[in-house]
Amino acid sequence: MSLSPFHLAIPVYDLPAARHFYGDVFGLSEGRSDTHWVDFDFFGHQLVIHEHPRTPSQEHAHTNAVDGHDVPVPHFGVVLHWGEWEALAERLKARGTKFVIEPYVRFKGQVGEQATMFLYDPCGNALEFKAFKDMSQLFAK
Repeated sequence: MSLSPFHLAIPVYDLPAARHFYGDVFGLSEGRSDTHWVDFDFFGHQLVIHEHPRTPSQEHAHTNAVDGHDVPVPHFGVVLHWGEWEALAERLKARGTKFVIEPYVRFKGQVGEQATMFLYDPCGNALEFKAFKDMSQLFAK
């Protein structure tokens, strides 16, 4: 399956902290930038952080219950290959990342079994990273 890269622009109220988080903590390659925004290669997709005043969702995250956890909404992220997900989880743990939902396997033994983890960037944007051992389970019911 070949996917086209997506472009996602998100608000950040502390551009230097967000730049450090995505560039140094995640290890994402930086692309173009200006005084109020920075492009990153987000696992083959284009993520742009734009300086912007704090938004209501950054101040007070809403959550929905999923598999016994409070999942922050809104959130974004990417589905990685299993080994990439494990490596990212270890990288984030080694850098002392505070997780909203620690890395674990959810729906274990069920349709849609997946590895997942949730965290916030320094500006309150929620991210989820997940992986499937069997990618055909991505949209399975």
